[in-house]
Amino acid sequence: MTRHLDLGCGPVPRNPYRREELFGVDLSVSTDGGPIRRANLVMQPIPFADHSFNSVSAYDFLEHVPRVMPTADGRGTRFPFIELMNEIWRVLKPGGLLYAVTPVYPHPAVFQDPTHVNVLTADSHVYFTRPLRTATMYGYTGDFVVRRVELTRHHAGAEYTPPPANAWQRLRLAHRIRRGACGHVIWEFEALAADTPAA
Repeated sequence: MTRHLDLGCGPVPRNPYRREELFGVDLSVSTDGGPIRRANLVMQPIPFADHSFNSVSAYDFLEHVPRVMPTADGRGTRFPFIELMNEIWRVLKPGGLLYAVTPVYPHPAVFQDPTHVNVLTADSHVYFTRPLRTATMYGYTGDFVVRRVELTRHHAGAEYTPPPANAWQRLRLAHRIRRGACGHVIWEFEALAADTPAA
């Protein structure tokens, strides 16, 4: 049975890969262990066991996760966004997929919402993916390879935006990017097993 987890899902989780079982995590739902579990992912781990899911999604969620916070005792520093990326990798099975859509700089959508605290760019993925995995210097332990990083227009109801299938679609996308109409980025990553050797 294939399983999907939607982070920051609200009352209705999304299922971009059409998995057989669907689960969610959000701040404002019950804690009864049902398909949607309550957790503050800035402060708490994802409330599921290691390697529980074939895929994880995050729609307009990553921008709400702070980059830096003080520790509870005020004497140190935490990196909640890096911790969340570790958690996503932890709950994915090897070969599992992350599908995230988030606004990116310099589009106004990054700054309009006062709860956006994590400004990403089209190149932020290099901190979490091979070959660089630059965030390891900050405690990142996950390991992903890029399947796709692509600027896109925001479609609030869309569960999955396929990559451009032909030259005409690629040309239209390039034109939208030049006009500044693509204010979001799609991250589609594949989780690697912990012992996968470097290429």
